[in-house]
This record gives sequence, structure tokens and C-alpha cells, in this order.
Amino acid sequence: RAAEWQLDQPAWSGRLRITAKGSTAFIKLEDKTSGELFAQAPVEQFPGIAVEGVTDSSRYFVIRIEDGNGRRAFIGVGFVDRGDAFDFNVALQDHFKWVRQQSELARQAQDLEQGPKLDLGFKEGQTIKLNIANVKKKEGATGNTRPRPAGPGGLSLLPPPPGGKSGSGERPASLPTPAQLPGTPITDSLLSWPQPAAAPAADVWGDFAKASG
Repeated sequence: RAAEWQLDQPAWSGRLRITAKGSTAFIKLEDKTSGELFAQAPVEQFPGIAVEGVTDSSRYFVIRIEDGNGRRAFIGVGFVDRGDAFDFNVALQDHFKWVRQQSELARQAQDLEQGPKLDLGFKEGQTIKLNIANVKKKEGATGNTRPRPAGPGGLSLLPPPPGGKSGSGERPASLPTPAQLPGTPITDSLLSWPQPAAAPAADVWGDFAKASG
């Protein structure tokens, strides 16, 4: 019970910090000015014998301090502010919650390593059947289109008109070969067609030439 302590005359006052190394938490009592360590209490389990709350207050606890040489002592500590006592409890709970999670993950990993491994390889003589009869080709696929033969000069050749006779041996009359000017070779297949005569130049002045004066 905290009421049995001399709360108005504490034997020591300072700051309290909680640190952790591995799975062990350490409650450190330090000088609030110099930071010199006054005492520390290693906590390997919470709740446990290393940290116990009193029965008559939520701001006071009994902790077990150790000096590292095997000597231990139980002392009472308390917080002036109730919020600091709450943070003290939460810090210890969060640490050991993390310890339990790490232990559970390690146990699951060990079970996976020791468990039977799945053999997904084919056995000797084993076959597999694939049904691809329902696979449809996409519309507009490039594999279904056939390129049209291109004529000279990059022009596409059109099929004969529907009224023409096929297989009769008749051939269309050949177009007259254009006269080639001296020194001007015909290099474009488009020049093989007869060119239309140039239209006469329009009268630029129009009706203005007939205006009087």
C-alpha cells in the first residue's frame, strides 16, 4: 500500500526512462540534471514480479532493482502526474506485445521449415491435358489480314470490273506510249498516262478592259 510510505518525504527524486535490449526492458532511474544512473530494474516479463502496482493507487508501483552483481532490492516509485503513470504502463505493455509477436513469427517460420514440402514436379509418365478449343482470336488481329500487291509507283491494283469477261483471252488495248522528250527520261510510272491539255489562262482584267474611259 502506497499509504504506508512517506510520500511527503521521498528518499530520491529524478526522472524515469524505459529502454529495451532484445526482449528485456530496463527501467532506469536517472538524475534529472546530470543524467547519472541511480538504479535500474531489468524487466523480463510484464506483469511480473519485477514490476507490481500497489493496491490503493494507480500512480505508485514496486520495482525490483539490481546492481549487476547479483544484489536485488524492492523499492517503491510513484508519479506526481497520473498521465505519466499511464505512459509508464503503456510503454511496458507495448514492449512485451512486440516480444510476443516476434516469438509467434519465429515459431511459424520454424513450423514451415519442419513441415512437409510440396512436390509440384511431374512424376514419370505423368501427362497434362490442355483444352484450348474455346480460345477465340481477337477481332482485327494482324494474322488474318493479307497484304495487297502494290503496283508500280506504290499504287494498288484494282480487280477487273464485274462486266468483264474472264478467261476469254481478250486483253485491254494498251495505252499509247507517251513521247519522250530529248534528255528527259521517264522515271515515274504516273507519267505513262496521257496528260490533259492545259486550260487556257483566264483573263486577269476581266470586264475592266471593256469599261469606258
